[in-house]
Amino acid sequence: MEPSDPRRRRDPSSISRARRYTPRGRTVREAASDQDEDNRAREHGARDREAARRARSREAERQAEDLAAKRRREAAARSRQRRQRETATVTRESREIPRPRQEAPGRRPAPRRPGTPGPRRPARERAEKVRPIRELPRIGSSGRRLRFAAALVLILLLVAGGRLVQLQVTDSAAYAADAFNQRLVTEPLPAERGSILDRNGNALAYSVKANFIAVDPTRVTGDPAVLAAELAPLLGRPASELEPLIATEETPEGEPIQFAYLQRGVDLAYGDAIAEMDNPGLIVGDDERRVVPGHDLAANVLGFTGGGDGRGLVGLEAAYDDWLSGTDGEVSYERSQSGQPIPGAFYREEEAVPGNDIQLTIDANLQSQVQRILEETVTEHDAEFGSAMVMEVGTGEMLAMASTPTYDAANPFDVDEEAYRDYGTQATVDPGSIHKAVIFAAALEEGCIEPDGTMYVPQSVNLGGTNYTDTYEHGGAMLSLAGMIAQSSNVGTIQLADCLGPEKVYEYQQLFGLGQPTGVGVAGEAPGMLQPPELWSGTSPGSIPIGHESTATIIQMAAAYAAIANDGVYVQPTLVEHKLDADGEVVEDETEPETHRVMSEETAQSLQYLLQAPITDETGTGRNAELENYHLAGKTGTGGLAEDGGYAPGTVASFVGFSPAEDPQYVVAVSVYTPDGGGGGGNTGEAFKEINEFTLGYFGVPPATTPPPEFDVWG
Repeated sequence: MEPSDPRRRRDPSSISRARRYTPRGRTVREAASDQDEDNRAREHGARDREAARRARSREAERQAEDLAAKRRREAAARSRQRRQRETATVTRESREIPRPRQEAPGRRPAPRRPGTPGPRRPARERAEKVRPIRELPRIGSSGRRLRFAAALVLILLLVAGGRLVQLQVTDSAAYAADAFNQRLVTEPLPAERGSILDRNGNALAYSVKANFIAVDPTRVTGDPAVLAAELAPLLGRPASELEPLIATEETPEGEPIQFAYLQRGVDLAYGDAIAEMDNPGLIVGDDERRVVPGHDLAANVLGFTGGGDGRGLVGLEAAYDDWLSGTDGEVSYERSQSGQPIPGAFYREEEAVPGNDIQLTIDANLQSQVQRILEETVTEHDAEFGSAMVMEVGTGEMLAMASTPTYDAANPFDVDEEAYRDYGTQATVDPGSIHKAVIFAAALEEGCIEPDGTMYVPQSVNLGGTNYTDTYEHGGAMLSLAGMIAQSSNVGTIQLADCLGPEKVYEYQQLFGLGQPTGVGVAGEAPGMLQPPELWSGTSPGSIPIGHESTATIIQMAAAYAAIANDGVYVQPTLVEHKLDADGEVVEDETEPETHRVMSEETAQSLQYLLQAPITDETGTGRNAELENYHLAGKTGTGGLAEDGGYAPGTVASFVGFSPAEDPQYVVAVSVYTPDGGGGGGNTGEAFKEINEFTLGYFGVPPATTPPPEFDVWG
């Protein structure tokens, strides 16, 4: 086909493009106008189709919601039907609720127009009243009940069989052990407590056979209150204390109580009487009872035992309780329902280990005499308490330690607790003038004065606003050291202490063992009190040297004078001479008494001589202690009893010294508190003399062969 010539199309004679006709008989312009209209129509159609699509989508959502609501209504209807069946009050209308019609597969429900209300529920479904069923209930199936019963019986048989297997196989050992424990009884075998002996082997405290009475509350027959009333006079305990022990069958944790002590150390005769009561809940066993043959002899030192386990409570019984008590044993056996041991059954016995003995340094005979003399002194001077002791020079052994008031250690629970106190080791008082020996020894040792030296001593001196005066009227005079000791010069002692200075005074107080317990062995020993130099007040330089503003026990002062008598060597006091095992053999004890030198031998011997002045010189404060045929050395003292931040009325009179003066062997110390007052020489001088007289004669010390020394007390 040839290409058209463009010149032909531009032929002016040809019909113009605008007027040409389309195949449909319209011009090109008309066709173009129709085309625009078609385009507009298509646009409107698209919008209509979109609106229709959205309407269909909303209709589908509404139908889904209607379907969900319908399902909820059907579920609610089914729930109501179920509740009505359970309560047997289902209404007839609820049984006629039609099941929802099943839709054909692949067929969708006809859409509902928007805004058209859903179908109304029938009035029968909206019934609110629940009417009771008028018909009889349906009769259950007997076969079903039989099957259920058979299944239940089978389950019970399986459970019972399993439990039998558990009891006989799995738990059989535990139940057998529990049954064994119910038959098993364990009773203690108390260990024999060791004895306390004096230095000669005499028993001061020992144990004898007795019975313990115990109770098994789970086996008691009869009324516990009645049984407690019957036992009270035999056991020496109130029925009100016994009844709870008899009636309480379980511990707070729910464990059964099969053994509880009612009383220990019961006399064998009382034990036999209780056994004859034939009550299966009462247990009578072998025990021991503490015997103190001397009753009040050294009771304040020995102490006593008590409590459910018979332990030591005070004194040496408490201090050496571990050594004396031993180790208890026990016996375990199976018993029958009647309470009798089962022959051939389990039986086990652990033997008790007996306690050990202790042998004291105390001599029972000397102790008895010292106690007698002390009690007479306390009675004569209306004293409230007192103490006296005898100590062996060189060894530190305490030969006698007496206190009053005292008590019966065999029956210690009928007195006031104050009677248990050992005043020799536990009562701290102002020592008074017996402390001056410490200053005299220090002054001699430090060269403040010579043994035969003299010093002008005024009648009084004022220190810290307090006036210190000599009780012996001399008006101010030259006194020798012997004169100051004989007259117990306060002013002379203060002057010697001023020469020493506070530091030296405090140093020698410690060297003489003041301010700390002696360690003699009695439980509860007091340390006393010292004032260090930095705590001295304005009156301390005058008060402390003469035995005030500080406290000490009488055993501390006895040990201090023993250092003078022992040529200047301090020896720690001891009360226990030996520890013995259960067979009576001596056990080596590595601990030796502590010793240290306080002063030179020369100083000590000079003071041994000078301390005879208070007894032999006419101006001496201890003239009434002079003993015929023996030379005594010592010092009197008048102190105070500290009480409630002040001083109790009266005085603490004391006398401490040693004998014989030319060869010291024994230290004697006596101290009494008298509310009515009195000096050391007047209240205790006679007792000091009598104790020395008996001690020297008892131990066979020969009398002096020379007359007593004469002292020049005036310078």
